[in-house]
Amino acid sequence: MDYLFFLLILLPVLALSGWASAKVNSTYSAYDKVENSSHMTGYDTAVRLLQRHGVTDISVNRVRGRLTDHYHPTKRQVNLSTSTYGSTSVAAVAVAAHEIGHVMQKKEGYFPYRLRTALVPIANLASRIALPLILVGILLDIFLFAATGSNAGQWIMYTGIILYSASTLFTLVTLPVELNASARAKKMLVEEGILREEELPGAKKVLSAAAMTYVASLLISLVYFLRYLLLVLSFTRRNN
Repeated sequence: MDYLFFLLILLPVLALSGWASAKVNSTYSAYDKVENSSHMTGYDTAVRLLQRHGVTDISVNRVRGRLTDHYHPTKRQVNLSTSTYGSTSVAAVAVAAHEIGHVMQKKEGYFPYRLRTALVPIANLASRIALPLILVGILLDIFLFAATGSNAGQWIMYTGIILYSASTLFTLVTLPVELNASARAKKMLVEEGILREEELPGAKKVLSAAAMTYVASLLISLVYFLRYLLLVLSFTRRNN
């Protein structure tokens, strides 16, 4: 019954995730066909916004793929996907400005951005070993507790849960970081004359669709975290 309840919660969340992914692709495709009034490419937009804000140590590069745009703070790179780099569409300049929004977050010491950066190594570790630790802990608890009464399996499970919670916290912190970067992008696009006011709704739709993918990721992470937590608590209650 517990597992059935878990599936009843998980399936709608997975459906939301699939919808969000399809939505961001369809919205980007729609506004990738609308040329912006300034005729600036994604590359032009990124370079101009960096120069406008006095940032001279960040390079703007092209990477393969579609919607693979990202800011790499360690390498000091803004990497724009093939679909964004040379395109003069409303969608392209919106995505490029969003990545510059992350650059400005780092430059200004935006707290959620700094927190997410600090969580990156922990989240990377958790994504690899949290679930294996929980599973190993369960197996040890089943066999070791029955044979010796040892709670070693429980402590391993707790460690896995703590690590998984760090991963969930990372997805939680990511949401305001992405929303803030989008808000910065919309403001910069209008201030710099890259988009006119009447073009801004298209950019907003592209950025809002992208934000929904982060909402879906957070919900999935929360559902799994609660599932693992309840599973571990059930073993603890049984042993007690």
